Amino acid sequence: MAVRHRLIKKSPEDVWKILSAVERYGDWVVGTSRAELDEGLWPEVGAALRYEIKIGPLTLHNQTVVRRSEPPAVLELEANSGPLGTARIAMELRPWGEQTLIILDEHPLRGAGGVLHNGLLDAVQHVRSRAMLARLARLCEEEEEEVEVRSRTAPRRPRPRTV
Repeated sequence: MAVRHRLIKKSPEDVWKILSAVERYGDWVVGTSRAELDEGLWPEVGAALRYEIKIGPLTLHNQTVVRRSEPPAVLELEANSGPLGTARIAMELRPWGEQTLIILDEHPLRGAGGVLHNGLLDAVQHVRSRAMLARLARLCEEEEEEVEVRSRTAPRRPRPRTV
């Protein structure tokens, strides 16, 4: 079982905006491309996304379904990888001052992934989860960084000289 956490320098509401944006799904979920809404209203319970995962020359067509949604605190998903089985992906967003502590719990649920689950796969999952949380943090925080950079690089008025 892979449980990871990360402190994101944005409020839970700001982090939720990224989690609930279908068009941003592939930006933070490692290996995902071409995510699009399959059914429902994301991220309401029962809504589903379909997307591709590329592993070398292999392309998998997957679907992820929302199993629990309590904005802006809890999002639980079930990712269906066809013959590889399904995985439970649970994200808890905790207010941490004015920031967000996100806890990601991902593990095999059904099928081959559960049968083949072992310590080595856990280690690989930890690396993937760390990368996903880093991507999510970058997406959430990049707007704030852009504002800071603009303010630091904005032309400054010359100070009057004192004589």
